[in-house]
Amino acid sequence: MKKIFVQGLVAGALSSLAGVVYFNIYQSTLLTQFDRIINTGSIIGTSFIGSMLIALGYLALYKFNKPNFQGWLNVLICLLSFVSIISPVGMALPLDIEFPELFPGLVVPMHFFPALAYFTIQPFFEVRKS
Repeated sequence: MKKIFVQGLVAGALSSLAGVVYFNIYQSTLLTQFDRIINTGSIIGTSFIGSMLIALGYLALYKFNKPNFQGWLNVLICLLSFVSIISPVGMALPLDIEFPELFPGLVVPMHFFPALAYFTIQPFFEVRKS
């Protein structure tokens, strides 16, 4: 159980790092300024929340002794990641924001970072049978 919590924290840290790096590269490359809408703190917070929600799903599998459903949980996580992009795609930005059409390109990939980070580090946290 502790291992699942630590995995969620590590995934949150990796997801946050990826999100902040992507945010800075995207803004400097495309010369955009979305700092009033999204900032480093919100990226870090949502990355940790997303990763900890994934960990909570795995914790539920552990508690109910249903490891066979891990694949279905992964499918659900991916589906929820896709559903979560509806909000930023349909978001109305303030009129004084330059290049509002570039905003979805910034935030949509970030919605997949928690799942990507969690799935990437998962082999390092699995229990090995000898």
